[in-house]
Amino acid sequence: MLRLIPALALMLLAGGAMAATKSCEELKQEIEVKIQANNVPSYTLEIVTNAEVTDPSMVVGSCDGGTKKIIYQKND
Repeated sequence: MLRLIPALALMLLAGGAMAATKSCEELKQEIEVKIQANNVPSYTLEIVTNAEVTDPSMVVGSCDGGTKKIIYQKND
């Protein structure tokens, strides 16, 4: 768990830099590969509009020119 938090922070920073050039689906797929590399057993990644974000700490990427976000939830 302690290793996952820095990894997610890095993905958030990298996601913001890639948002201008990548589609939401492409960015989501790249984030998913990184999460799977950390052996997270059960999680959800979802593309939502900015208005649908209820917890900013769940955002791991931004796409469509900043109009949409990719949110991460670890399922217990």
